[in-house]
Amino acid sequence: MALLTGKTALIFGVANDHSIAWGIAKAFHREGATLGFSYAGEKLERRVRPLAESLGSDWIEPCDVSKDEDIARVMEKAQARFGAIDILVHSIAFANRDDLSGPYLNVTRQGFMTAMDISVYSFTALARAVAPLMRPNGALLTLTYIGSQRAVPHYNVMGVAKAALEASVRYLAADLGADERRIRVNAISAGPIRTLAVAGIAGSRALISEFSKISLLRRNITIEDVGNAAAYLCSDLAAGVTGEVHYVDAGFNVGFPLSDDAGG
Repeated sequence: MALLTGKTALIFGVANDHSIAWGIAKAFHREGATLGFSYAGEKLERRVRPLAESLGSDWIEPCDVSKDEDIARVMEKAQARFGAIDILVHSIAFANRDDLSGPYLNVTRQGFMTAMDISVYSFTALARAVAPLMRPNGALLTLTYIGSQRAVPHYNVMGVAKAALEASVRYLAADLGADERRIRVNAISAGPIRTLAVAGIAGSRALISEFSKISLLRRNITIEDVGNAAAYLCSDLAAGVTGEVHYVDAGFNVGFPLSDDAGG
C-alpha cells in the first residue's frame, strides 16, 4: 500500500511546475493521497489549475492568506468537499523586493510586517482554521530555509521571517500535540532550488551554481527530493516526529565537504 493511501491533503503555495509545493503534490499523488489546491490570485490560477487537474484534482480554490475571511471560506469549502483533512502543506512566503536588497538594516516597518504576516502568521492562521477538520494523526508541514540560522546575502527580512516560522512550528507542535488527535507539525528546510520565489533574490543563480560544490553530497536539490521527504513526514511512518526542522539540503547544514586530498 502507498504511504498516503486514504489521506486527503490541502496544498497551499503551488505557483508553477518548478515550485517546491508542486514537487510535494506529485509525491503525495504518487503515494495515493487525494489532493486539494489553493492559489493566490487570478494570474496563478492559469498555471495551477492545469497542474492540479493533471493529478486528478478538481478542488482548486483561491485564497488570500492575509485575510482571515478568505481562509475561513476555503476551509468551509474543504469540509464540504472532503469532510475531514489529514494533511496541510504551507509553501507560502513573500517579502517586498526592496527589502531583499541592500542592508537588512534598511527594512521598513511595513515591509517587515508584510513579510511576517504572509510568510509566518499565515501558517498559524491556516493551522488554527484546519485543526477542527483534521483526523487523528494528521500532519501540518511548512517550508523554511537555512537563512533562518545564518546570515545569507540578500535574504534579509526573509531570514528573520523563516526564523519566526521555525519557532511557530515548535509552538504549534506543542499545542496540537496535546490534543487527543496528536496532530503533528514539522518543517522542511530545503537547499536552494530555482523556483519563481528564489528567482527574485539577487545572486540566487550563482548561489545555486556554487551549492553543488559545497554541499556534502556535491549536488543540487530538486523539488522531487523535497517531495519525497514531505511524503515521509506526512505519513504514518513519521507518527513519532513533530516540532522538527528536517533538512533536505544534501548535507550543507552540517558542514563543508573535505577536499579530495584531505588527510586523516
